[in-house]
Amino acid sequence: MKLTYAEAGVDIEKKSDAIKSLVNVLGFSRQGVGKRVEMDGGYAGFIEFGSYALGLCTDGVGTKIMIANAVKKWDTIGIDCVAMNANDLVCVGAEPLAFVDYIAIDKPDNELARQIGLGLQKGAELANVSLVGGEFAILPQMVNGFDLAGTCMGWVKKSKLITGKKIAVGDAIIGMKSSGVHSNGLSLARKVLEVNEISYDEKFAQLDRPIGLELLEPTKMYVKEILSLLRHCEIHGMAHITGSGLRNLVRLHPKREFRIEKPLEPQPVFKILEEMGNISDKELYQTFNMGMGMAIVLPEKHVKKALAILNKTGEAKEVGRVYEGTGACNSEVGVEYHSY
Repeated sequence: MKLTYAEAGVDIEKKSDAIKSLVNVLGFSRQGVGKRVEMDGGYAGFIEFGSYALGLCTDGVGTKIMIANAVKKWDTIGIDCVAMNANDLVCVGAEPLAFVDYIAIDKPDNELARQIGLGLQKGAELANVSLVGGEFAILPQMVNGFDLAGTCMGWVKKSKLITGKKIAVGDAIIGMKSSGVHSNGLSLARKVLEVNEISYDEKFAQLDRPIGLELLEPTKMYVKEILSLLRHCEIHGMAHITGSGLRNLVRLHPKREFRIEKPLEPQPVFKILEEMGNISDKELYQTFNMGMGMAIVLPEKHVKKALAILNKTGEAKEVGRVYEGTGACNSEVGVEYHSY
């Protein structure tokens, strides 16, 4: 039996259809200051503010919370919450400025709240954002346990917005190493463990800690490295490799093919999930980040300088190139995608 994300309860195609149904009835924008900046396929929404654009994005931690509950360790999921939002903002060239969180819980829990706060505080430091408020809602008949989400605000000069329109055939693609599974695909990861009757305390020879703690490894924060890169290099597009995996590249430009030819090596946890769940390559690369948490598209002449900047604090390498055509693919494993 080959496990899929859809069988774990997350159908990407149906999700896309639902999003279209929602977006098709939206569109209002105020005029003057605060008018919406029109963008296609971006990772955040922007409004005009003089010569600047103010950006907003929102995201949660997802079913990673269920793993945190199972091992009773909640001090890192706040990092995930900030990272999932701040990493989206920098994809369009914006510098994150402020963050607010939303916690919905069935009943107050002092220790749980304290640990979530520790993670939010650390995430704010890593992203260099101000924690300016939030909401702690008690919803006993509506929520079983708790949920954590947040919203991040950033800014960028309108002339510096990275929309993907400049992406050209021949551009290079740099991949930045992920820290692990991050905060996407955990429904499938949990299903794999459930079907195989594997507990979160289980240890594998390939890992130096129990599988539960491996899955809880916080999402890598790319903000400071990307902001440094933007000051020194010409960037044509960036993709935060989250839900939908490599499909995220498709949204950067509708008339370009993004070909990953020398991918980063996935962490051992992905191989474990692949083998236990008998997961196909196509499913793996449209569900997980598979070792690459951020992709950067830039002219070939800037690659050397970019890698010198990125490899000071992380791990990055040139993984592919932009070609004539459409879609995104990993030519090493033979998978391709033509829609987001």
